[in-house]
Amino acid sequence: MTDPFWLTAGVTLLACALGITGVQLYASGARRHAALVARLDETNEPEATGRRRRRFRGIDRRVRRTTLGRKLELRIAATGLDVTPGEFTVALAATVAVLWIVGQAALSPFFGPICGLLGIWVAMGFLNWQRQKRIEKFINQLPELSRILANATQAGLALRMALSLAADELEAPAGDELEKVAQQLAVGTSLDDALGELAERLPSRELVVLVTTLVLANRAGGTVVSSLRNLTETLEERKETRREVRTQLSQVSMTAYAVPVIGVGSLLLIDNMQPGALDRMTGSGTGQAAVIAAFALYVVGFAVIRRFSKIDV
Repeated sequence: MTDPFWLTAGVTLLACALGITGVQLYASGARRHAALVARLDETNEPEATGRRRRRFRGIDRRVRRTTLGRKLELRIAATGLDVTPGEFTVALAATVAVLWIVGQAALSPFFGPICGLLGIWVAMGFLNWQRQKRIEKFINQLPELSRILANATQAGLALRMALSLAADELEAPAGDELEKVAQQLAVGTSLDDALGELAERLPSRELVVLVTTLVLANRAGGTVVSSLRNLTETLEERKETRREVRTQLSQVSMTAYAVPVIGVGSLLLIDNMQPGALDRMTGSGTGQAAVIAAFALYVVGFAVIRRFSKIDV
């Protein structure tokens, strides 16, 4: 009676062990299959890459097909924002609609379209500011980038490997941009084209000089160590000069923003002191023309002051 008992127990334990092993193998295969599908499926970005799920994909596809949509895509890419052209378009349309309604309700019906146009101008200005901010941060990283490339080249690494090493060493935005260059080089894009696209995304004189140096060195096949060493010193000096110029012109830049704010604030103050004053002022053609002329002069003044405060170093 003992032999059948132990035989049954052994078979049962073996079956349990095989069952547990099978379940583990099935779960592991299911996880690998889900991970592979997530990497290949663009609609499952949150699980695959940790990014947030994209919204308004239909609108995004339609926007990307247009010329303005492609330009908007390049501008958003230069800012480093995690926003698609479709999402930005929907957000811009909602903002314009809200400002239009608020302008009509708080001021007068005439100011509705003006507030809507102001929303578009502010949104485009935000993109330009974010883009310029990223370019400035990238320019500040150029001396370190040049130094890393010089050290890697002196150590015997090829220029492509040096760019990949710099992408791993540097923080954003230089690290992210160089990672894009490294990915383009990995799929067969030429070094000239990859660096040329980088210079188009983040246009600056310093980056153009660095890209030109790397491209010429790659074509000629010579060493770039001495050129990068000299370029590093030059970029450090230009970095300090740009900081001094920006500090000296900070007051002028604040004036450019203060003048329109004072003008709009005066309108709000007048309407608060005398309710209905804006309705009466914009009730005639002469008043509407005067308001449009005043806003146009504010825009011209803002542009002129900004032009005076813009000094290329």
